[in-house]
Amino acid sequence: MAKIIKNREIIDDNWTVVRLAANETPDGVKLPAGPVLVPLSVWKARKEDLIRREWEQGAPYGVWLGPADDAAQLAGDLEDFAVIAVDFPKFTDGRGYSIATLLRTRYGYRNELRAIGDVGRDQLNYLFRAGFDAWATKQEPEQALAGLNDFTEAYQAAANQPLPLFRRRAL
Repeated sequence: MAKIIKNREIIDDNWTVVRLAANETPDGVKLPAGPVLVPLSVWKARKEDLIRREWEQGAPYGVWLGPADDAAQLAGDLEDFAVIAVDFPKFTDGRGYSIATLLRTRYGYRNELRAIGDVGRDQLNYLFRAGFDAWATKQEPEQALAGLNDFTEAYQAAANQPLPLFRRRAL
């Protein structure tokens, strides 16, 4: 079983990330048994099916957003998701940081926020500051976990720390 980093611990990942093949449509994709993370397009096309599947089979669902997806499309459904993942198809694409920050600060999402895709050790601290609390890394989780401790203090405010350092010191 694959492993992920969640809340600074290495755990088993029992979620399956569903990705559409080139010839698949959101309303026709087959969903595997167990917990699934589906693309936003599948959520929009099969929302009722996923909710029914959870009630009947006990299979939780989550959604993942790509760099071009709009987090606002989930604003009314955030309480439905145990997990929201943000896909990083390339480590150089930083749009996922903005998506995470919006989910945490503007829309108030409080459940698991996971980074998936091309996620490496050097990004973990910055992803944590943007609001992520779980990571499926391309390196072994044991090696990547140290990336969360690369910096001991941040000067700027962020999703995980709304007060800048000078305000925290004044308190």
